Amino acid sequence: MDNRDAIGSWLSGPREALEKAGVALGYRGEQLGLPEHGPGSIARPGRRLGALAVDWALCLLIAYGLLTDGYNQATGNWALLLFFTLGVLTVGTVGFTPGKRLFGLRIVPENGGRPNPLRAVLRTALLCVAIPALIWDRDGRGLHDRLARTIEVRS
Repeated sequence: MDNRDAIGSWLSGPREALEKAGVALGYRGEQLGLPEHGPGSIARPGRRLGALAVDWALCLLIAYGLLTDGYNQATGNWALLLFFTLGVLTVGTVGFTPGKRLFGLRIVPENGGRPNPLRAVLRTALLCVAIPALIWDRDGRGLHDRLARTIEVRS
């Protein structure tokens, strides 16, 4: 076996290489007891990034239009504060932000139900730091979701 086959290419990734080697990884969310497709399945990265972009654009627009005089460093700071507030209030109460609702996503705790406000604060604070959101596990969950014990699923 060629070493390149063992580690995967930069296009296919290590998951495909492991599957070619006969290691059964299952689908994303199988370890969490979630369905493979449809409502309740793990949200795909494209939808997650789209929802994040909508939420950030909404907060940036509000900060630019209402709270600051023109675009400057304070606009970004206000937008981040609005993003944090939006995430805590909406995820902690209804389980989704406006962007997540638009893309058909919601946040659920690992044990089911609705996320409580404390989980929403932790998840949103880690999301604002950005680095935990860039580290994913094999189920596609960001570190911010793992630490807050939440899952972003399709609704």
